[in-house]
Amino acid sequence: MSEDDPKQRLARLEERIAAAKKTDQPKKSHGEHDYSRADIGWRMVTELVAGLLIGFGIGYGLDRLLGTLPIFLVLFTLLGLAAGIKVMLRSAQELQKDHLARSAGDDERK
Repeated sequence: MSEDDPKQRLARLEERIAAAKKTDQPKKSHGEHDYSRADIGWRMVTELVAGLLIGFGIGYGLDRLLGTLPIFLVLFTLLGLAAGIKVMLRSAQELQKDHLARSAGDDERK
């Protein structure tokens, strides 16, 4: 019964697991967003449509509840449109900042 010490076996197993994890790691971390232009476009369209639909839903619900059909529907649909545009512009600014930071980092490396 000359088996290796359990601590040594455990250490070898941990080394093998660590080596396997290193080979399975993705090239980019999940925090780094590398979106294609189509992904960015769909994200912005989705934000705009979501704002419209939420505003429409709130306005329609209030009109049905209060019996004042189309006043709140029109008002909240316009507010939803404005909110969607605001969120869309904020997303565009974030993407522009990321792009400028990335291009500045590339310029420093040269």
